[in-house]
Amino acid sequence: MSNTDNGATAHAGAAAAPSINVLGQYLKDFSFENPHAPMSLQPRQASPQINVSVNVNAKPLTPADVEVTLTIEANAGAEADLLFHTEITYAGIFRIQNVPQEHIQPLVMIECPRLLFPFARQIVADATRDGGFPPLLLDPIDFAALYQQNIQRAQAAAAGLQPN
Repeated sequence: MSNTDNGATAHAGAAAAPSINVLGQYLKDFSFENPHAPMSLQPRQASPQINVSVNVNAKPLTPADVEVTLTIEANAGAEADLLFHTEITYAGIFRIQNVPQEHIQPLVMIECPRLLFPFARQIVADATRDGGFPPLLLDPIDFAALYQQNIQRAQAAAAGLQPN
């Protein structure tokens, strides 16, 4: 009888453990532009400046499921001398269970994009390589720092809107 109780207790503990599951991931939108080809493919004296921007959004689908989108935009060169422009929106559906409410937003905005990033990074690298350039290997992104910056920006904006 004690074996049954121990098994039931272990099973109940496992059922209540916090969990995050990837239900699916997919390419939502993708663009690669090489507006000055074939001239942009000529050898250059200097490496172009690369500008990268990253954005994370989340949309609840059910009480336990959320769609997280990771948008990465990258440009090589300046307007008149633009070598390439790429933009990707890569998304995933995540099921989050048994996580305290106060931890859900950081989990969704930090851990979910961290899980999506390697796949989006590979698509960008392949597209730039297939576009005739060396692959653009994006540096790892500190999604915790990005989350904190967004929180600080939101707090500053809210403080600026409040009357003194």
